[in-house]
Amino acid sequence: MVTGRFAPSPTGPLHFGSLVAATASYLETKTQRGQWLVRIEDLDPPREQIGAIADILQTLETFGFEWDGEVMWQSERHEAYEAALAQLKSHGLLYRCTCSRKEIADSAIEGIEGAVYPGTCRHAQHQSGAWRVVTSDDAIGFDDAIQGRQSQNLSHDLGDFVLKRADGLYAYQLAVVVDDAEQGITQIVRGADLLSSTPRQIYLQRLLKLSTPHYAHVPIAVNAQGEKLSKQTLAQPLNAKNPGPDLWQALDFLGQHPPARLRDESLETLWHWAKAHWVLAHVPVRQTYLPI
Repeated sequence: MVTGRFAPSPTGPLHFGSLVAATASYLETKTQRGQWLVRIEDLDPPREQIGAIADILQTLETFGFEWDGEVMWQSERHEAYEAALAQLKSHGLLYRCTCSRKEIADSAIEGIEGAVYPGTCRHAQHQSGAWRVVTSDDAIGFDDAIQGRQSQNLSHDLGDFVLKRADGLYAYQLAVVVDDAEQGITQIVRGADLLSSTPRQIYLQRLLKLSTPHYAHVPIAVNAQGEKLSKQTLAQPLNAKNPGPDLWQALDFLGQHPPARLRDESLETLWHWAKAHWVLAHVPVRQTYLPI
């Protein structure tokens, strides 16, 4: 069975970019008669906003999303993440790192997401610090259903990356891989801002002997300055009092071009049209796209 998911972080209310990702994931799953799951990625308490989780779930319900099963909470999954770390440690694939960000920046070259970690602590045998995973020099490639063929050399483009921070918090890359496997996720439809994270996740899936889902990365919504819509860029929350126009715009943003007459129709009517007309191939390839 096809199983998809939507996994928001509770750093604030859902905004238009969140709706785009949720809508694409939901429709791609439901049009294949699959299960659509919701996971709350509450890994980083200092960044969480009080009341955001309840607001997110209520907003999803208000917009007509219907998820299957119970909501998964990453804050309740620490044992599973620790077990995955133990598995990697047993194969000699992890080591402790005490380097500061400044030290890394001073000694590294620039990669796809900032400084490439140069492997300073790989053979140091530190007893404290962050846990990094050893990367290989082999290319990690995959076919994205929207963005096409992708390839990344982790060692060259990123370096050994962190799976558990020095403060004890688990890294997103580890948690998402463990949780996708636990939930039996077969396809992941999400924003293109996570496209560069996918090779790291595939690499961990291979190390942990887990299956790799199919991936599709939709264009991200940006503001007039070209910044991704987020809490940091002051993205406006969705209008839960009148959700139809926002959902209509999300469908249009995703290249589905719903008739203008549906903008003010009921959610039920709009969802009925969306499920009958959804075509993933119509989603724009561009990784950023300014909503009108």
